[in-house]
Amino acid sequence: MPTLLLVRHGRTPANAEGILAGHTPGVHLDDVGREQASLVGRRLAALPLAALVTSPLERTVETAGLLAQELTDPPRLTCDDGFVECGYGTWTGRPLKELAKEPLWKAVQGQPSAVQFPEGESLPQMYARAVAAVRTWDASIAREHGPDALWVAVSHGDVIKAIVADAYGMHLDSFQRIVVGPGSLSVIRHTAARPYVAHVNDTGSDLSWLKPPARGRRRKHPADPVVDAVVGGGA
Repeated sequence: MPTLLLVRHGRTPANAEGILAGHTPGVHLDDVGREQASLVGRRLAALPLAALVTSPLERTVETAGLLAQELTDPPRLTCDDGFVECGYGTWTGRPLKELAKEPLWKAVQGQPSAVQFPEGESLPQMYARAVAAVRTWDASIAREHGPDALWVAVSHGDVIKAIVADAYGMHLDSFQRIVVGPGSLSVIRHTAARPYVAHVNDTGSDLSWLKPPARGRRRKHPADPVVDAVVGGGA
């Protein structure tokens, strides 16, 4: 299956101020966030990308747009609600330090699978629709571009953590152990055998190894669907 590059949007004033933005309209990137988005684009510039998909919220669309400006041959930008931020309901727009005093906060930290945000989405609902969106795009891109294709999804912290948790085979109740910072990159390849997680919360490593092999040559590495995981870790 194709390789998914998950990008968290760049920093916003809400991130910097500790506000839970959620679906609040008009939340844009700050100067740091814009530079983070451009940096991701420069890191991906040499890679052939089959698709660039984003959550429809402003901060993710802006991140995707700045990223695309750095690409030699950017794919068409597509919005998909499957990657939108969790619907936090009445928690939206409130300071995190205030939310930490709510009784529900302990469940968010320790038992996310039981959390339904007041007048909002449950964390299991978010998890299910995000993972479903990944599966749908993986299958579509594989059909059109082949199993070595690369594609980007720009999304939000909790959404990316849920997708990574699924790839790790972790229960949703453990997804808070994963850190995904603004402007970070996480790399996952789903195969017929299992998902392979290559990067999480990456903000600077060399990504040239992701470049697909020349046509007619299949890459043989642990993320290839015809190769088992290398016992001992490999070279």
